[in-house]
Amino acid sequence: MTKAHRKRLLLSGLVLAIVAAFTIGLWPRAVPVDTAPIARGPLRVTVDEEGKSRIKEVYVLSAPAAGRLLRSTLKAGDKVRKGQVVAVIAPSVPPFLDLRSRRELEALIEAARAAVSLAEAELAQASSELKFAERELERAASLSRTQVIAERQLEKARLDVDTRKAALARAEATVELRQRELESALARRTGPDDPAAAGSDETTPYVSVAAPVAGHVLKILQENEQVVLQGTPLVEIGDPDELELVVELLSTEAVRVQPGAPATVEGWGGPEFPAKVERIEPAGLTKVSALGIEEQRVKVVLALPGETSQRRSLGHDYRVFVRITVYETAEALLVPLGALFRQGEAWAVFTIERGRARLRLVEVGPRNARHAEVVGGLVAGERVILYPSDRVLDGVRVTERRS
Repeated sequence: MTKAHRKRLLLSGLVLAIVAAFTIGLWPRAVPVDTAPIARGPLRVTVDEEGKSRIKEVYVLSAPAAGRLLRSTLKAGDKVRKGQVVAVIAPSVPPFLDLRSRRELEALIEAARAAVSLAEAELAQASSELKFAERELERAASLSRTQVIAERQLEKARLDVDTRKAALARAEATVELRQRELESALARRTGPDDPAAAGSDETTPYVSVAAPVAGHVLKILQENEQVVLQGTPLVEIGDPDELELVVELLSTEAVRVQPGAPATVEGWGGPEFPAKVERIEPAGLTKVSALGIEEQRVKVVLALPGETSQRRSLGHDYRVFVRITVYETAEALLVPLGALFRQGEAWAVFTIERGRARLRLVEVGPRNARHAEVVGGLVAGERVILYPSDRVLDGVRVTERRS
């Protein structure tokens, strides 16, 4: 073999190697994918939301009268029995008067004293006029017996006596009225430095506020000594063993919940325990989310059946996380949510058939955070591609990743 012939053979082999490498490089490779089997199993669909615990019956004790609230010796968490005194209200002292108010009251007092003097003078006048009228009546009666005067003059004298008696009674009432007005003006001038300001136990007794039921003190709303008005909340009392849960669900989720539905309580710092939907309030409320979006929410109240030992540490207004069951079945054909995607208006998945991806439209039913129930389009045992990328198309060769 000549040297030129060997050179041509070497060059031909090099060209064939380059063409083969180029062909192999451009040949489509199988796309590696993650897969999961279609299998039967239990499915539980829940509505999950944060809520809080609360005592069923919370009694807020308020001040029955205005006065000075004495400092409470109770603390939050203390046990109280029915009828036990939880707060005491003492009579309050009058406030200080500014200069203008004091001068106004002094002028009012002087005017009241003058009115009393005037009323007493009118009383003396009415008394004198009555005495005079009575003497006139006696003289008229004496002359009438001797028929010196007419009967009409005697009746006129009697009328004068009755009129003067009425005037005397009116003058006595006026004196009483003016004296009470003077006393009222003097009382308004009383300040905290007056020895009689604090009153006495006989005239202004202390007011006691008693617990209506047995339970625990939840909150001391007014702990320090201070002046309170009538109706001021003082103490909250309730029984921590009588708890219920309140969850505010979106109205679109609340319509899926039915009274009596089971639920699970978790995320409160202790073990999970069961609950049950007791009632769903018929009226919703508008709340603004953290993103500033207005939401319509509905309060759902859950009862806590069973032993209280599981939730003994749970108290009033504690945060909880509740999962309310809206659908549950022990036998369902399950597909992972990671395999589902939208194909127009329908749901679809990619299955693996003979090493290639195949697009399959499916019908799904209820679903939770991990699986959905397959109603049609798949059978048990088939494998679907999880989280398919844009490289996965119908008919593309795929290979399963091995974990």
